[in-house]
Amino acid sequence: MEQLIKTFSDYAWGIPLVVLLIGGGLYLLILSRFLPFRYIGHAIQVLRGKYDDPNDPGQISHFKALTTALSSTIGMGNIAGVAVAISIGGPGAMFWMWVSAIVGMSTKFFTSTLAIMYRGKDSAGELQGGPMYFITEGLGKSWKSLAIMFSLFGMIGALPVVNANQLTQAINDIVLIPNGVEVGLKSNLIIAFVLVSMTSVIIIGGLKRISNAASKMVPSMVLLYFVLVLFILISNYEVVPKYFVMIFTDAFSAEHFKGEKLLGGVLGALILLGIRRGAFSNEAGIGTAPMAHGAAKTDEPVREGLVAMLGPAIDTLMVCTLTALAILVTGVWETTSDNGVSLTASAFNHAMPGYGAYLLMICVLIFSVSSLFSYAYYGSKCLSFLIGADKKHYYNYIYIISIILAVTTPFSMMLNLIDGVFALMAIPTMISTLILAPRVVKEAKSYFKRL
Repeated sequence: MEQLIKTFSDYAWGIPLVVLLIGGGLYLLILSRFLPFRYIGHAIQVLRGKYDDPNDPGQISHFKALTTALSSTIGMGNIAGVAVAISIGGPGAMFWMWVSAIVGMSTKFFTSTLAIMYRGKDSAGELQGGPMYFITEGLGKSWKSLAIMFSLFGMIGALPVVNANQLTQAINDIVLIPNGVEVGLKSNLIIAFVLVSMTSVIIIGGLKRISNAASKMVPSMVLLYFVLVLFILISNYEVVPKYFVMIFTDAFSAEHFKGEKLLGGVLGALILLGIRRGAFSNEAGIGTAPMAHGAAKTDEPVREGLVAMLGPAIDTLMVCTLTALAILVTGVWETTSDNGVSLTASAFNHAMPGYGAYLLMICVLIFSVSSLFSYAYYGSKCLSFLIGADKKHYYNYIYIISIILAVTTPFSMMLNLIDGVFALMAIPTMISTLILAPRVVKEAKSYFKRL
């Protein structure tokens, strides 16, 4: 089974998908004449609520839409995903994650603007946004098969299997094993039971409760994580410049690459690894974030696009870079065979012996739990599109069963499963976005003229 899922994931992440994600993102950047980057200041003003109008259509504020989207993207991709990238690809993998984020900012701008431009009504008559709606509303009913494809894979892609798996690994490695507790199926199932109970309380409350929880948790967790990594960097300040430079030099030499070579040799494999981990972390072009941004209270699509584009900057350029530097400056990436969250824990323990791993544990707990809430919303939205809003609560049962499954299966299997499904979600999202892109550019020109 594990080998089958790995083959599926590697096949899905072939050269065509990278061309679609990165090539498509670059095309959007050039088409918009770097518009997202020219208006970063304006995006921050919108986020701070300067233009909020309580009478606008939608369910939640710009800030809550961004924090709901971020609570799913700032999760294990930033702690475990970066660790996987560095343990396989060395420091150079981080450079290609940056490239995916910069290109991803323009993709996020386009997909989330479309999520507001072409909102559709679900069967209960509620306004909804997301790739399945902008495909059917923007491209017409003849493209509905793409929307169905997105929703089907979206239901699997939204399963919290990587988060649940890595949270369990973190609890085992950081809390249970060092304190002499025997770890096995029984202890894992107890963790799963606690996770299921916590998640159920929030997700049954729906989007309002999810966005309230996310808007309180996300800013504080990013701040705590930022302070901890800053401490690690200051205590290893003499090697920080060396590793920072190494991210650039290693990106083109790939001398620390330990993975399997691809058609393009080592460098091609390294680029693919960085882009794949970047996409897993910031989800630009995958289509999950437009579902959260599509619920924002606004009648100006471009505003939501600008807010959404801050996502990859916060997620990958900031949080992932912090994780990467913490792993690099402490040297653990060369001295231990750990992978995923355990590698990041080694870095924290190395810098702050005795208590570092426990502080990381707090971050991991908040990162994972906040992701568990948001993903449930995405999955139920996909199911609602397929079989009707009155039946979307059935997704919560599938979701809860998947947590129990994830806790008892190997990490690589869960990561490959979500990777492969993300690739299949990106196909309908990117194809429809590229076709509809000129309409977004037109809308943006009109918006900035009126501004």
